[in-house]
Amino acid sequence: MKTEAGMDSLRWAVAWMCVTFTRGLSPKEVFTRYGADPDQARLLEWDAASDLVSGDSDDGMVSLLRSGRIGDWAFCVEEEGGIGFGEESLAELSRGTETYSLATTDGMDVFQYWRDGECVEYFEPGMEHTRSEPLGHWWDRVEAALAVHEGEGAGMAPVVALVLDHLCITLDDDVLAGPWLSLTLAENDAPSTPSGDTYAGEGPVPPGAVEIL
Repeated sequence: MKTEAGMDSLRWAVAWMCVTFTRGLSPKEVFTRYGADPDQARLLEWDAASDLVSGDSDDGMVSLLRSGRIGDWAFCVEEEGGIGFGEESLAELSRGTETYSLATTDGMDVFQYWRDGECVEYFEPGMEHTRSEPLGHWWDRVEAALAVHEGEGAGMAPVVALVLDHLCITLDDDVLAGPWLSLTLAENDAPSTPSGDTYAGEGPVPPGAVEIL
């Protein structure tokens, strides 16, 4: 079954965003594992959800989260935020299951695959030195997908299309525009890495890069 979406139908995946795909959870379970109160979620279409408050606040960056389930996989799309690629968030999301996380921010892209609270594969596309050990099989597939659309300004959309095809689900612009459970969450309320961790590179701390004593 081929479900690979064209770049024209994945405009949501081009700009600053983070999306996670977790097997077997309900949308409310996803919100709970993000650290949000699922009872605060409302069923909103994309335009209405975009009117919810987001951006900077006294509690840090506030992210808009939209979650639903398609087949065996629950997705959570986060606009202009990075909760869904944090180590603590992904450890919680993937507990007892598996999670893919794809993120694109201002100048940085990240691919992660987690299983039962442990990172299986982490890298920033195009930066081979960021690959986690042991080396996984997604690097070559992601690099090939991005190479096809090099110079098009497609962001992580080709990688999102690749993962959607692997999961045999469709989450294009039309699907995402429909009514899905939506809420906002401040970064300070989400699971976080203990203070004091440092990492010499840029972006989120690759799992295992820091030894906590």
